[in-house]
Amino acid sequence: MINNLEIILTLENIYLISNFGILPFWMMLIFIPNHNLTKILVYSIVPFLILSLAYIFICYKIFLEKNFFDSFDLYFGLESLYSVYSNESFLLIFWLHFLSISLFTGSWIARDSLKYSIPKIITILSLVLTYFTGPIGIIFYWFFRIFFSKKISFYE
Repeated sequence: MINNLEIILTLENIYLISNFGILPFWMMLIFIPNHNLTKILVYSIVPFLILSLAYIFICYKIFLEKNFFDSFDLYFGLESLYSVYSNESFLLIFWLHFLSISLFTGSWIARDSLKYSIPKIITILSLVLTYFTGPIGIIFYWFFRIFFSKKISFYE
């Protein structure tokens, strides 16, 4: 059965499916953050379960092809990191990792903005920045959050 999946789920297809498949979750965060559908699909484990299944599938393929633990050489320097990213399988794993973390952060921003009644335009800009740039969107949101929550908090 998994051999049949390997024919359909090429690295390119997984990349395209994950890129386009993540967009409806982001659209729900932007346009209907308080809707029950968003609560069920985005604020739950659902998107992360889907992305982790792709992650596990790629890890399985890497395990069959070569030594998975060779990838931990990336901690030895920038050149090692470059060599790990030159492998499409590892590049896709890191991309799925980025998509997961960005969506998790975006869902936190959307929920937190509802909690502190932060204007929708600021939330939307923060979500778009988080989607495209990650940490810059979080910091952008955090600066506005200080004013609406009336406190500076580095953790919560």
